[in-house]
Amino acid sequence: MRLDPRDNVMVALTDLPEGELIAHDAGSFALVEPIAAKHKFSLTPLAPGDEVTMYGVLVGRARLAIPQGGLISTDNLAHDASPFARRATSFQWTAPDVSAWKGRTWLGYHRPGGQVGTRNYWLVIPLVFCENRNVDALREAFEEELGYPRPRRYRNQVRALVQGHTAGADQTPAARRVFQNLDGIRFLTHTLGCGGTRQDAQALCGLLAGYIHHPNVAGATVLSLGCQHAQPEMLLEELEKRGERAGKPVLVYSQQAIGKETDLLDRAIAETFAALVQANEVRREPAGLDKLVVGLKCGGSDGFSGLSANPAIGHVSDLLGALGGRTLLSEFPELCGVEQSLIDRCQSDEAADRFIELMTSYNARAKAVNSGFEMNPSPGNIRDGLITDAIKSAGAARKGGTGPVADVLDYPEYVRRNGLTLLCTPGNDVECVTAQTGSGANLVLFTTGLGTPTGNPITPVVKLATNTALAERMPDIIDIDTGPVIRGEATIETMGEAILEQMIAIASGERLVCAEQLRQEDFIPWKRGVSL
Repeated sequence: MRLDPRDNVMVALTDLPEGELIAHDAGSFALVEPIAAKHKFSLTPLAPGDEVTMYGVLVGRARLAIPQGGLISTDNLAHDASPFARRATSFQWTAPDVSAWKGRTWLGYHRPGGQVGTRNYWLVIPLVFCENRNVDALREAFEEELGYPRPRRYRNQVRALVQGHTAGADQTPAARRVFQNLDGIRFLTHTLGCGGTRQDAQALCGLLAGYIHHPNVAGATVLSLGCQHAQPEMLLEELEKRGERAGKPVLVYSQQAIGKETDLLDRAIAETFAALVQANEVRREPAGLDKLVVGLKCGGSDGFSGLSANPAIGHVSDLLGALGGRTLLSEFPELCGVEQSLIDRCQSDEAADRFIELMTSYNARAKAVNSGFEMNPSPGNIRDGLITDAIKSAGAARKGGTGPVADVLDYPEYVRRNGLTLLCTPGNDVECVTAQTGSGANLVLFTTGLGTPTGNPITPVVKLATNTALAERMPDIIDIDTGPVIRGEATIETMGEAILEQMIAIASGERLVCAEQLRQEDFIPWKRGVSL
């Protein structure tokens, strides 16, 4: 497949033997060596220094002479990408036909302020790593007694509360889950909150505020030591920035103020249980597709990512944008080489200039420690055809579809506009999904070509395989197979529409994704250093 008329390379969709005859617009030629599926070969002879173009953009320069029909590899190709400048064009976009989706609804949890959740969770979080042990103690106390395994020390107190709450109620195994409308309690731990910079503490509080404000969360229990940088007042200020004033209960406990650890936990257990009773009163109600906020993510990418799964969820992004929904495209190190296209798609100079500033400063921080965006591809990426960061980025950017960029946010800001938003995060799978959720994503579409087992504590992470071989090899982590696109059995548009249909069922709670079934609840805040 030749992805763009400007390209001087092709992608092998299947393993191709040496001597295979390749026909294209300018004639035909024979491959001079075997080309594995997902890898690229040259359409023309290339001399050292010649540009290599894919997806219609510069993705590298030849290190060595590459014959026509020769394999493109790390041995003969070096990363290169086009420079970028301020927005210079007026972007025009023809939105897809969404008439079939008008009036479609899903069943979600409506929150004060207008957000709608795809799940209903209670959070227990520490403001500082010193409280991780106490968070674990609360996990041991609550999970088994409320219908989630992992018993230990404080179970007896919770059991007594449960017995008082459910006196006379059916206690058969079918009714074992105490709170039928609460999807669970999620206990988050981390390594931050003190000992770093004040900016680290502020960013952590912003992220945690995003989780509390999140529509999938009914409320939170917050444990504070008392003397750390990340103070409760800082958390409450960040909640205020996100519009969370009195809509949700936020129970804050300071160990140094209360004194004994047992007093802290006894009080937190009793008051949290009472709050759970109230959280269980919320029911799912119909919501429009404009209430979906979808994170767009790829991890364990391969040479097919930019051909199948990524453009398919890009079409989902365009559909949701036309319907008034919101999508988040992140992973700034994986937008290297396609910056100008995204800049020109920005709806305002302010958004474009902010994207330029964030990309430039991020790459400069990496360069300062002798790294850079060009060092992003992993050994697995390279083995499966993603030779340079620009190749990887050109395929990764297709997750954002073709529509206008409505907004640009820095980590950990909260989504604020309908349409596509660019959110500054690393490419690191867990740091990125953690950030997208903290910015309001109530679903995440996560494409993978190699297989990535990750999830999130409060947001369903939908895994899409770029190829059928992966979907069949790792069915326990894959929710949707986009391999039919590679085989020519589905178009990007029909696959995107099928994905949106499944998203409605997942958002409505009719289906749990694999990451939920496996309890993959990964949570890693980004400490604003160099993470690619």
